Amino acid sequence: MQTEHRTFHVQGHVQGVFYRQSTRTEARRLGLTGTVRNNPDGSVTVEAEGPAEALSALEHWCRQGPPAARVELVEARSGPVQGYREFEIIRGE
Repeated sequence: MQTEHRTFHVQGHVQGVFYRQSTRTEARRLGLTGTVRNNPDGSVTVEAEGPAEALSALEHWCRQGPPAARVELVEARSGPVQGYREFEIIRGE
């Protein structure tokens, strides 16, 4: 089982709606590692690693998000594996 890396840039009403916490829960359920963080422009960035099938499932989930979210756009791209140990929320300063 090959580990892959994907970055999802999520735009819409995705801050202040438990998007990061819900993403962490879903990613861990899928057995993925990585990070999720808010961006100054109101978007969210998800960095995730694991099997391609689980990454695709997380991408599908990101397009919906938690109940209060209104996702407008998800941009996905592949990248080099970083070797994350778990899935964590990166808190802002």
